[in-house]
Amino acid sequence: MDIADTVSTRATCNRLKVGCVIVKDKVIVSTGYNGSIRGQPHCIDEGVGCLLNDEGRCIRTIHAEENAVIHAERRSLIGATAYVTHLCCEKCSKTLAQAGISRLVYRHYYGNKYNKHFLSEIETVHLTY
Repeated sequence: MDIADTVSTRATCNRLKVGCVIVKDKVIVSTGYNGSIRGQPHCIDEGVGCLLNDEGRCIRTIHAEENAVIHAERRSLIGATAYVTHLCCEKCSKTLAQAGISRLVYRHYYGNKYNKHFLSEIETVHLTY
């Protein structure tokens, strides 16, 4: 989790800094943080700010979990553990499940009533320290 916290410092959204580290067989296979897509402005850029949807979520960035999955070799994800600073949104929950992640460990709760549908096959651990 400490590595996920460090990765989150690279996030480029002012609203929430999230980091994700995917580990398999005690080896880091990928990391990700929330940041804008290639060639697009970042929330932290002067005069840019967040792009909020109707629910108040910033949609300018690709989330940490998505970036970690995108940058990983596909086979290394099956059966892996994702360490994420915050509980996933429903989209990232689906992404991790589809990628074959078998365990999710997170530190900060992020309220989402839909996660139970998408994380039902993934062991989920909330670190409360």
